[in-house]
Amino acid sequence: MGNNIEFKINGDYIELLALLKALGIAQTGGHAKMIVDSEEVLRNGEIELRRRAKCIKGDVIKVDGSIITLL
Repeated sequence: MGNNIEFKINGDYIELLALLKALGIAQTGGHAKMIVDSEEVLRNGEIELRRRAKCIKGDVIKVDGSIITLL
């Protein structure tokens, strides 16, 4: 991918798996789990291994060459 993406969340947070699916980075929930389990996701500079991590406004997620800023 290699994009800078701004993603507006509705509500207080979005779960990491839901975010990966919403952005099309993962095609399925199973694919999203594999991405997280393989330590490919950085959240605010740290490897994020919690599949259901509550990503909030201001978080920066790096995955698959993309940088996603949550608004």
